[in-house]
Amino acid sequence: MTASVEPENGRIAETELSVYCEQIAQQAKVASRQLTSLEGQRIDDWLRKSASQLEEQVDRICEANRTDIARSGELGLSDAQVDRLRLDPQRVSGIADGMRNIANLDSPVGEIFESSLRPNGLLVNKVRVPLGVIFFIYESRPNVTADAAAIAIKSRNAIILRGGKEAASSSQAVVEILQESARTFAIPENAIQLVATADRDAVDHFLCLNQYIDLTIPRGGEALIRRVSEQATMPVIKHFSGNCHVYVDQFADPGKAMDIVINSKCHRLGVCNAAESLLVHQQVAPQLLPDLLKRLGEQGIRILGDEEVCRLDSRAEPASEEDFRAEFLDAILSVAVVPSVQAAIDHINRYGSGHTDCIVSENTLAISQFTRQVDSAAVMVNASTRFNDGGEFGLGAEIGISTDKFHARGPCGLKELTTYKFICVGQGQTR
Repeated sequence: MTASVEPENGRIAETELSVYCEQIAQQAKVASRQLTSLEGQRIDDWLRKSASQLEEQVDRICEANRTDIARSGELGLSDAQVDRLRLDPQRVSGIADGMRNIANLDSPVGEIFESSLRPNGLLVNKVRVPLGVIFFIYESRPNVTADAAAIAIKSRNAIILRGGKEAASSSQAVVEILQESARTFAIPENAIQLVATADRDAVDHFLCLNQYIDLTIPRGGEALIRRVSEQATMPVIKHFSGNCHVYVDQFADPGKAMDIVINSKCHRLGVCNAAESLLVHQQVAPQLLPDLLKRLGEQGIRILGDEEVCRLDSRAEPASEEDFRAEFLDAILSVAVVPSVQAAIDHINRYGSGHTDCIVSENTLAISQFTRQVDSAAVMVNASTRFNDGGEFGLGAEIGISTDKFHARGPCGLKELTTYKFICVGQGQTR
């Protein structure tokens, strides 16, 4: 199921590259149609077997990952990016557990989620069906390879995986193990394909193949996602950035606020649901901020603050307008003091990215106002932004997080990789 072309130095001649990409897409389309008739138990058995094989072959995966880590310096990856790239036995077990969780979920395919009987006796059913072929582009996250393949096949979609060169060896090792298990259960040939070239022009070719590819999902830096969105001839599920906020209200529990802010920012720096901005109500800022900023400083977090923050803590550096818009993906946090919950909402809707935003408060009116008016895919109440995740939301895993408002929003799991069709059953009715 892996592409057979092995380009020299990662590049293929332009004509050959075009043919190569179209062949992969054609093969995926055929496989997607075969998947529609595959029984669910076979897919679940494959998922569980693949999970076991990933754990049993952890040394193979980690050896490939060490090759990628060794190249990270020449590729100029930051410490946070290297952390996202790194695999160890614990993380591989986490990948395997994610596949088992997906196997345990009910498949949405075939679900009748709306039904009506017309006055003429015609039964109109609205039924979930697979999207078809998914082109998935991602960077630096070899664990995402398994998640994406598992979610795609469970929802009866074929998938074309275009991983970043940063994780090329790791992704190849994971895909080979999934493919070996797939053959055991007669999963259709070419249901999972890994693009074999690092040539960036390959992405351009795939984005033009809307006759075969039904959906593109880019997962990586903002520049990549904007490029894909501009060039794609098929629908795209995406989020451009993750400027996530935590707002500490005047009615916040100080202990909860401390824990939530530290976890949201410091648990993992280089992920899209990490907090990048902190807002604190002016009534509690003098009491809360000094200790909170001290704790953040002990975690190595650099503080970029507004005038009031800099007055309260001499270690804070002045923040610019762009700092409040930034997704740092690093040990940096923008901080501002606000006069009201409405001011916090306005700040988030102005500077945020519509990804994940949190309020820490014990006041039901403030919570209600915040959850109604903050225009984000996920709004957390007294809980870390880090919970915006497919696994944490009970989706098993996710193929990405969308800040779009059409078709899919938030973590994209099995249902988000389906569409629907109307199946109408009559007894000879004519119009």
